Amino acid sequence: MTTRSQLYSRNVRWRLCCILPWEVRFLLLLTLVGERVEGQIRYSIPEEMKRGSVIGNIAQDLGLDLKRLRSGHARIVSGENIQYTELKTDKGILVVNERIDREQLCGDVTPCSFSFEIILENPIELHRVTVEILDINDNTPFFPNKDVYFEMSESATVGAKFPVESAVDSDVGLNTLQNYILAQNNYFILKQHANADGSKYAELVLQKPLDREEHPNLQLKVIAVDGGNPQRSGTVNINVSVLDVNDNAPVFNQSVYRAVVVENAARGTYITTVNATDADIGTNGEIIFSFSKIKGSSVDIFSIDENTGVISVTGLIDYEKEKKYELRLEARDRGGLTGTSKVIIDVNDVNDNNPVINIMSFSNTVLEDAPLGTTIAVINVKDADSEKNGQITCVIDKTLPFKIQSSITSYYNLVADQHFDRETNPEYAITILATDSGSPALSSSVTLQLKISDVNDNAPLFDKNSYFAHVTENNSPGMSITTLSAKDSDWNQNAKISYFLEDTHTSGSPISSYVSINSETGVLHAVRSFDYEQIKEIQLVVKAQDGGSPPLSSNVTVKILIQDQNDNPPQVLYPVQTGGSMVAEMVPRSADVGYLVTKVVAVDVDSGQNAWLSYKLQKATDRALFEVGLQNGEIRTIRQVTDKDAVKQRLTVIVEDNGQPSRSATVVVNVAVADSFPEVLSEFTDFPHDKEYNDNLTFYLVLALAVVSFLFITCLVVIISVKIYRWRQSRVLYQSNLPVIPYYPPRYSDTLGTGTLQHVYNYEVCRTTDSRKSDCKFGRAGSQNVLIMDPSSTGTMQRIQSEKSILDEPDSPLEVS
Repeated sequence: MTTRSQLYSRNVRWRLCCILPWEVRFLLLLTLVGERVEGQIRYSIPEEMKRGSVIGNIAQDLGLDLKRLRSGHARIVSGENIQYTELKTDKGILVVNERIDREQLCGDVTPCSFSFEIILENPIELHRVTVEILDINDNTPFFPNKDVYFEMSESATVGAKFPVESAVDSDVGLNTLQNYILAQNNYFILKQHANADGSKYAELVLQKPLDREEHPNLQLKVIAVDGGNPQRSGTVNINVSVLDVNDNAPVFNQSVYRAVVVENAARGTYITTVNATDADIGTNGEIIFSFSKIKGSSVDIFSIDENTGVISVTGLIDYEKEKKYELRLEARDRGGLTGTSKVIIDVNDVNDNNPVINIMSFSNTVLEDAPLGTTIAVINVKDADSEKNGQITCVIDKTLPFKIQSSITSYYNLVADQHFDRETNPEYAITILATDSGSPALSSSVTLQLKISDVNDNAPLFDKNSYFAHVTENNSPGMSITTLSAKDSDWNQNAKISYFLEDTHTSGSPISSYVSINSETGVLHAVRSFDYEQIKEIQLVVKAQDGGSPPLSSNVTVKILIQDQNDNPPQVLYPVQTGGSMVAEMVPRSADVGYLVTKVVAVDVDSGQNAWLSYKLQKATDRALFEVGLQNGEIRTIRQVTDKDAVKQRLTVIVEDNGQPSRSATVVVNVAVADSFPEVLSEFTDFPHDKEYNDNLTFYLVLALAVVSFLFITCLVVIISVKIYRWRQSRVLYQSNLPVIPYYPPRYSDTLGTGTLQHVYNYEVCRTTDSRKSDCKFGRAGSQNVLIMDPSSTGTMQRIQSEKSILDEPDSPLEVS
């Protein structure tokens, strides 16, 4: 749950780093008009919360106390008929008053929210509250019809598709419909598709031929599931009825029919009648007659009545062109089965003439890089006439990049005369005109549709010379950064572009550890979360490569700029806060107004306005004595120090940055108000322990005391043992009249006093080899002017840093403290 409020009040002085002039005028206007205080708060709650559930602490978020809510008769003002929320003025909280259904309130609209105002009187305050309703997975996907019936022919081909009725889910986002699942079966699989609006639908795809005799009915089940947690699903039952097909073909009563016709017979002349029967009944037994595989121009010369089987003349019959016609006959029933036969028609000659063009070889596609002279087509031109009337000339349009070459008798080659460019002219319509030399001349023509097949001769081109993208740090891994787009003027596979990252390095790491790219869509994704403080920009090279062979590619530079986010709190450099000794800043009682006590130094590793720091005095023993500079963190006195002011002053300073939301750190400053050290020492003798210490400190102190005591006793036993041993050795040596020169460390003294003594005294002990006597003298006490407060001791004292010089001669005195 998140809240955001902006409160203004006449009695509260806000010190802002930056404010616009119109905001100043707006604040003054509110102050003069009627003590109005306006604020805005936003809450986010899930739908279907129970009645009475707490939405938020409205009093705390508005900075109001409960007395103000009650005295101001706080209430909710809304123009809606349904009051979804209720204000509890006795507790200062906002609770759910009515059931909130996001689907009923907003439908498919996201985000979903409603707003109302809270008004207070005496003085009048008006605050706007916006409540965002978050979706939960409370709706199950369902199909409009629980049972669906399909009829499919057993002749349905493998790969046939049958759409499935789409399911409905009122939720949004991940909670809405995500997937369709088909129960296990032997005939169908399920393929899913997405509409332009993101909704999904499915199709049944036939994977195995149906056999009605084996399985006349099939039972399928499709399940629709959403992406919620827990997941919900709905089911539809699909009943498939397999229909029978026609399995009996028509049969002609003769395998070959023969007939005779005169050349140039009139249209409609009867030639013969064919007949066929079909063992099926109904529509599967109805027969339709037709010609099949008619050679040359026979299709224009003869026709057959599809119902009666009567063959008649419909065109001009030319003996010079064709002396005999052999036509394939087909008898097809309504179910699609056919029976075949043929009819042979002999032509009785009548004199006439006509040229005929036949395409002997033609490929309707040619590579655009085909060399000059490549043969496109081979044609054959015949004329049944003789001599001059049978001499043929073939021509084409001279503006086309082709030419006609004669090869052998009656054959011509269509060849390439120029280089092709598919991107300029992807296809050509080539009309070949054949003309004889008769008078008047007769001619015929044929048009060839030639397509230029693509060659990978164009590299992909990006729509920009370079790309720039901005990403805010702390992004979620996998987020989309930008989309790169390249185009290739080639076609099909040669124009299919794939995107790759060039193998480069950034900050010593491969670029693939920072970003990835979708090879098909060109969408650039972040592999990990970026940190502005570690890396401020990423420069990479993306290669777009087509699918040609060999492939062509081009590169583009992408620069990703990382934008700073306020994710680092300020760090206080001075004063240093430790768990040991505490340093107190000293202020003389004669200090004037504005006396600089100390300065709080802090830094923020963020940048921009996220690193702009402001200092505020949060708590103080005497708030009327000190102030903190908003920008510089200087702690100064704001009035004259008096004798009544306490010696011990404790200030808590909060350091805030200017980010949204802002981050802060606190520092405790101890100030001693005194003119001399003795006065400070007497006051700070009973300086209390910091309340922020862990409660387990006493346990650790007792444990440390026990360990130190044990070590002390152990050392004492060892020292006594050593002393006794040396004493015995010295006795032996003394009795043997040998010189005894005992050794002591050159400097054996304690430089730090304990207890309540303010001075440390050093003692010198002088010994000789022949004397058991010692001379003792007192050393001088040292002093120091730095005040140290140790919370682990019962008092304070001055540390002695000076010590007495030790002579280097062998008979120099030994210092013992």
